[in-house]
Amino acid sequence: MAQHPLMPKATAVWLIDNTALTFEQISEFCGLHKLEVQAIADGEIGTGIIGINPVTSQELTAEEIRACEQDPKRHLKMMKTDLPQPKTRTKGPRYTPVAKRADKPNGIAWLLKHHPELADSQIAKLIGTTKPTIQAIRDKTHVSMTQIKPQDPVLLGLCKRADMQNAIERAQRKLEKEGKSLPKPAAAEEKAEAAVADKPAPTAAERAEERKADEAVDAAMETMSRSAEA
Repeated sequence: MAQHPLMPKATAVWLIDNTALTFEQISEFCGLHKLEVQAIADGEIGTGIIGINPVTSQELTAEEIRACEQDPKRHLKMMKTDLPQPKTRTKGPRYTPVAKRADKPNGIAWLLKHHPELADSQIAKLIGTTKPTIQAIRDKTHVSMTQIKPQDPVLLGLCKRADMQNAIERAQRKLEKEGKSLPKPAAAEEKAEAAVADKPAPTAAERAEERKADEAVDAAMETMSRSAEA
C-alpha cells in the first residue's frame, strides 16, 4: 500500500505555496484527487488549513523536491520512517459525523422508498446504521417516524453516489439471477395511484365511443365464430 503524509491536505497546502511541483505530483504524493489539489490552489477549499512542511516532518527531502521540480514526470518518494501508518478500516459500520447522524433516518427512508431491491445489509453498510433501525422505519414504528422525511443520502453526505449505485446494481443483478422481478418503488406506486385518483370521469361522449368500440369488437368476434363453424 502506498504511503501518504500523515496530514495530506496540510502537506498539499505547503507544497502548493512553496514549490513548483505539478498538481499531479502533489495529488499522487498526498493521496488526493488532482481536482482537489487544484481547488486548494484556487482557494476554493482548505483556506483555513495551515501548511505543514514535509521536510521538517521527515516525510520528504529537499533534494527529492528539487529533483521533482526539474522533472514533472518524476514521482515524489516518501522517506522511510518508523512511524506507524494509519490503518484502513475495512469492517464495521462506516463512521458518520455527529452533525449528520440525525439525517440517517431520512436517508434510510429514501432508500426504502426508491430502491426496495436493496437488502437491509446493503443499506446498513451505506448509511452506517443497524438492521433494527431499518426495520423500524420500514414498519413505521421508529420513535421519530413523524419527523422522518425521505431525502437522498448522497445529498445528505451519508454516502457516495458511486457506492450507492454499485449497491443498487449488485442488488438488481442478484434478483435477475434468482429470476425475480424488480420490486416496484413506492414512489412509482404512489404516482400511479395519484394519477388514477386525479383522472377525471369520462364524459358521455367518451362513454358512447367506448360502447361503440366494444360493440364493434363483439361483432367482429361473432363473425369470426360463424365463419369457423361454417
